[in-house]
Amino acid sequence: MPDRAIAVLGAGSWGTALAIQLARNGQSTVLWGNSQAQMTVLANERRNTQFLPGILFPDLLYVEPDFDQVLAQVRDILIVVPSHAFRTVLESIVTWHQRMGIALDGVQRRVVWATKGLDHQSCGLLHDTAIDVLGDNVPLAVLSGPTFAGEVAAGLPTAITLACQEPVFTTDLVGRLHDDRFRVYTNDDLIGVGLGGAVKNVLAIAAGIADGLNFGANSRAALVTRGLAEMMRLGVALGGQRETFMGLAGLGDLVLTCTDNQSRNRRMGLALAAGQSLQAAQQSIGQVVEGVVAAREVRQLAQRVNVDMPIVEQVYMVLYEGVPIKEAVSALFSRQPRDELA
Repeated sequence: MPDRAIAVLGAGSWGTALAIQLARNGQSTVLWGNSQAQMTVLANERRNTQFLPGILFPDLLYVEPDFDQVLAQVRDILIVVPSHAFRTVLESIVTWHQRMGIALDGVQRRVVWATKGLDHQSCGLLHDTAIDVLGDNVPLAVLSGPTFAGEVAAGLPTAITLACQEPVFTTDLVGRLHDDRFRVYTNDDLIGVGLGGAVKNVLAIAAGIADGLNFGANSRAALVTRGLAEMMRLGVALGGQRETFMGLAGLGDLVLTCTDNQSRNRRMGLALAAGQSLQAAQQSIGQVVEGVVAAREVRQLAQRVNVDMPIVEQVYMVLYEGVPIKEAVSALFSRQPRDELA
């Protein structure tokens, strides 16, 4: 393996797409997934037929089924697993270092993630989880924004946000990812970028429900706008920068996820509006629908800091309390008038 390789942990659609982007951009990239059988298929076929059919792996994309071998070969790690597995992957990294007798800062380990969601254990932000598990000496970064995996893998024009507070790590990551079809914007707001990616999934379920009920374009625009207001209220209360939520990781990702059927969360809302059960909808979609779990976690986080999020609240009530969809809609529209900017 050439020097300066980067590992991508997570071989789903998004992890594979980012690995393809890195390798296509001249970066030696090691892709790992938690299923050895799946990794053997990927290595033999040189493509991820299950999630990204028709997209061949670039020559610089190496498939590695052995987690220990991955960590032994790289310094930088890009984590792209579902949010429920995020803490476990971090703990596995620490365990490997302990077993090898190598300090995390001894190999100058740096970690970036493109996971969107909250920590399932604490209902907190993922960068807090990373600090809790890795300590505060490991440079951290978050990658988020309006990105569908299939379009990135196909090389269609895309813009994304990278949040990092370490200038050298920021420069290195931009150099690895940025090209004439994949534009990387930077900021230092890990809170805002991380939160936007979690909340937008819940709001996309709401948008799918509204469109599934044929509420029309007016309703969709109102839902996106008021959803953004909820996201911003929570983000600012947690210490995020208001401007972040008007950018790619906030408004950009929210619009994408709420309006296009490539979004699993939007399709979940459509299925629920059509009368499918939550379990049946999840089975038909066939991939993790992050907004389902995020609805519970975002609600709990909002309650913890006393932030009003009525759309998130009603999505939670539909998913977890068995409230009929039309009753949830009625609860939203029966709220008292208020100042839009309050």
